[in-house]
Parts: sequence; structure tokens; C-alpha cells
Amino acid sequence: MKLLEGKVAIITGATRGIGKGVAEVFAKNGADIAFTYVSSDEQAKKVVDELAAYGVKVKSYKSNAAVYSEAETFIDQVVADFGKIDAIVNNAGITRDGLLMRMSEENWDEVMNVNLKSVFNITKCALKTLLKQRFGSIINMSSVVGIEGNAGQSNYAASKAGIIGFTKSIAQEIGSRNIRTNAIAPGFIETEMTAQLDETIMKGWIEDIPMKRAGTPEDVANAALFLASDLSSYVNGQVINVCGGMQT
Repeated sequence: MKLLEGKVAIITGATRGIGKGVAEVFAKNGADIAFTYVSSDEQAKKVVDELAAYGVKVKSYKSNAAVYSEAETFIDQVVADFGKIDAIVNNAGITRDGLLMRMSEENWDEVMNVNLKSVFNITKCALKTLLKQRFGSIINMSSVVGIEGNAGQSNYAASKAGIIGFTKSIAQEIGSRNIRTNAIAPGFIETEMTAQLDETIMKGWIEDIPMKRAGTPEDVANAALFLASDLSSYVNGQVINVCGGMQT
């Protein structure tokens, strides 16, 4: 039996990168998928078709998780369309890197809203359904940068550290209702974003990783699969690093 057979999973930002990788692994394991996107209708349709090929129900929603009213409408639509929520992967995220002395207030606010406020929005809006069900798994995408910081990424690091604090707090609030809340902290993962980096910089980062390679979206997705499945039924309030030993 597939690990997520009969389960419904929500994934924010699933048209590329880690989010798409999670959606693919979940669909392969039998989960019906509801995912958000904010820009390309064409790309969203392509992802829907790719996931549906695994024989699961898939629906995309053009919705900005950073806006509370849109998150609320999205969750209501998912419950109406799918009937329940088994797993939520709060994955939506952006970077606006720069040294603090040159960072604009706009770049700070944008990162905090998309990366951190979206986690509050989706979790808060789904809470009514999850508490009524008395089951569910919430998986929040943090980063090793949220654990150890990184020069030039104070906004990103703060948002990802905030996710960890939020995760641990919510795990304590709703764990008694059989709702688990955990975080994943990816390290250097090869995505469309990292493909644009200078090759010399990439080699330097990889050299600092004990496993001497970058991770893949599937590496992160497999950790999310564990947390979304019944295999992790007693795992709550934890941060799982998927970084090849970069952060130990």
C-alpha cells in the first residue's frame, strides 16, 4: 500500500523547486493534492497534468498564502472540493538577499510576509477543520539558515527561524488533538533558483557539505513524506535537517 493512500495534502507554492518535488512524491504515494500558485496559469496546469498521471485527484488554486483573506478562501475551497485535510506543507517562500545596511524595508516585509506570515495564515485558517477532524500533520518548510544564520540573508534567516518557533509552539498547543506540527530545514538544494548561481560559489558551498553534494527536491520531499504519513505518528514539534551534514 502507498504511504499516503486516501490522504489529502495541501502544498503552498508547488509549481517549482521543493514544492513541486513534494507534490510529485506525495502523488506517487497516493495522496490527492491541492496546491497554490501565484503567477503562471500555464505552469500550474502542467503540474496538475503531471500529478494526475499518478491516478490521484489534483487541483490548483491561484492564491497568495501571504494574504490572510486569500488563505481563508483557499482552505474553504479545499475542504469543499476534497472533504478533509490530512497534511499541510507550508512551503511558499522567496528570497530578497542583501546586507542589512542596503536592505530596504520593502524587501524585509516581503520576505517576512511570504515566508512566515503565510505559515500563520494557512495554519490558522485550517485549524477549524483540523480540530474538528482530530487528526492532521502540519509540515513547515524552514531552512538551516534559520538555525545558524547567513550573512546577507537576515530577512530570510529571521523568517525561517520564526517558522521553527511557530512550529514548536503550535505542536504544544494542538498535539493533544492528534494534530502533529513539524518543520524541515533543508540545506543547499538544487532548484531553479540555485541553477542561476555562479558555478564557483556553488562549488565552494558543496565543498563545505560533508556528503560533498547538493541535495535534491526529492531528498526534502522524502522527509515530508515521512512526516505526512502514519510512520511519524509520534513525531511532533521537531525540526528535521535535510542538509547532508551541513548543519550538525
